[in-house]
Amino acid sequence: MKRRNFLKIFPTLGASTFVVNGFSMRPYANQKLAQVLSTCEGIEDRILVLIQLKGGNDGINTIVPLNQYDRYTVVRPAIRLAQDKLINLDTTLSAADQVGLHPSMTPFKAMYEKGWATLLQGVGYQNMNQSHFKGTDLWLSGGDTTADNFNIKSGWMGRSLQAMFPDVKGEPTANMLDPLGIQIGDANPSLGFHTETEHQNVINLTGQDAAGFFNLVSTLGGEPIANIPDSEQGDQLEYIMGIERSTSLYAERISQVFNAGSNSVSTYTNTSLANQLKTIARMIKGGCKTKIYLCQLGGFDTHDQQVVGTDTTTGSHANLLNDLFGSVKTFFDDLEGLGIADQVIGCTFSEFGRCAIENGSDGTDHGTLAPMFLFGKNVEAGVLGTNVNLSNLSNDGQVQGVQHDYRQVFTTLLQDWLGADNNVLLEAMFDGYDKIGAINANAVVDPGCYFGTTSAFDPIDKPRVLNVFPNPASLSVEVSYNSSMGFDAILSLHSLGGSLVTANNQWIQPGLNLFPVDVSGLPPGIYFVRIENRSNGRAEVCKLNVVR
Repeated sequence: MKRRNFLKIFPTLGASTFVVNGFSMRPYANQKLAQVLSTCEGIEDRILVLIQLKGGNDGINTIVPLNQYDRYTVVRPAIRLAQDKLINLDTTLSAADQVGLHPSMTPFKAMYEKGWATLLQGVGYQNMNQSHFKGTDLWLSGGDTTADNFNIKSGWMGRSLQAMFPDVKGEPTANMLDPLGIQIGDANPSLGFHTETEHQNVINLTGQDAAGFFNLVSTLGGEPIANIPDSEQGDQLEYIMGIERSTSLYAERISQVFNAGSNSVSTYTNTSLANQLKTIARMIKGGCKTKIYLCQLGGFDTHDQQVVGTDTTTGSHANLLNDLFGSVKTFFDDLEGLGIADQVIGCTFSEFGRCAIENGSDGTDHGTLAPMFLFGKNVEAGVLGTNVNLSNLSNDGQVQGVQHDYRQVFTTLLQDWLGADNNVLLEAMFDGYDKIGAINANAVVDPGCYFGTTSAFDPIDKPRVLNVFPNPASLSVEVSYNSSMGFDAILSLHSLGGSLVTANNQWIQPGLNLFPVDVSGLPPGIYFVRIENRSNGRAEVCKLNVVR
């Protein structure tokens, strides 16, 4: 691999890891975020917090299928949880779907009853890879074990953010001061945020020294190189210098939002995950507009001592679940107290589950399918899917039968929660995956508010087929649109700041289409007329000047 290509894939090694509030952070940025996201009220404030459970969470001892408890005791005679210790998640579910939560999951039960938590059953992909490293790479890259999707060199988060906000420059601007993504809790850069371009759009935060963050990063590097040679080596030098410039600029901004923010609760425990989430809450409150946060909790590779002695409610797995769900509940209690709970959805994922059959060392070996959990005021609370079948295991004792491809979950979060258009899903390599009903219907983004590479403020570079006349106009305009095919479209009018003025559905016929638009009641100023193909999210935009 050429050195330059290596830099494009791994742009953040060495030069851009810093410390804010105890964690290294790594930035992913774009200058058009504020403009594009202001199109539909509230969408611009939405945030996704991903929690990576490193090591492979044991889904079967996390949520025990109560209707198969007898079979459960057969496959797990030593590490099984006593039936009278399990927490029944929802007695209104059918008998076949009754779920017994691990006794450490009391916080999840409380969030579920509040309507702020969703359980997704049987998540994974066909023929799951059971290597920690490769399995993790597949989840982060959006891949699987097929030949075409096994060695993707970029991450779905990075590809999505770049497609949603294509003018990535790797530094804050007047329109967008914050990085698009923040990785927190792990000093090593995540493949999930890697893109296939040379622009850097993520920051990694590790540690707990917010006050010293800017001072630390401002000492990186040295004087910029005055004369960069016109060669591949020069390109490499310029690229590395660009990383240092962007990280220094983000350092000051992140320190500012952290110092401007606050927390509303004092009940966070002193664990790594709790402190990661505490930092995120404070930054959001301080005005940070970052779209995706990635934090992590390690230790789920429970080959032995998953339980301690005869009390199977104790041990490493119990401690991990207590940390996970206790930290998440405190985080959302904090967001509610800060008045920003409407903005955030959280989601857990792990590289695989554990083998259904215990291993004889009070533990479990690498497995396949596992549950995922969603959190937040705007999730569709409930259970999606049914209990895994412990009587239908593979020859090596693995759970079978994918109920939800993990890419369906991330597709749903990108489009129904963050508002990514279909072109973004295509760039993320998630096109073709059906969405699931994981977002509350009242919070699902309307297709008229989708945005991406063809957003109203980033028109595609091709011969104009959309025009308005007269322009400038004072009373009404005629929108003309030439098309080679028929399609269902959204015709919308936006202010310069991005606010939606009006929108309606139109059928575009092959040939010339004419639509009258009344602008007599609008204040004078610059507006944008936009026509979007509802089936693929592609759009044309034309500027309109309203005068009096």
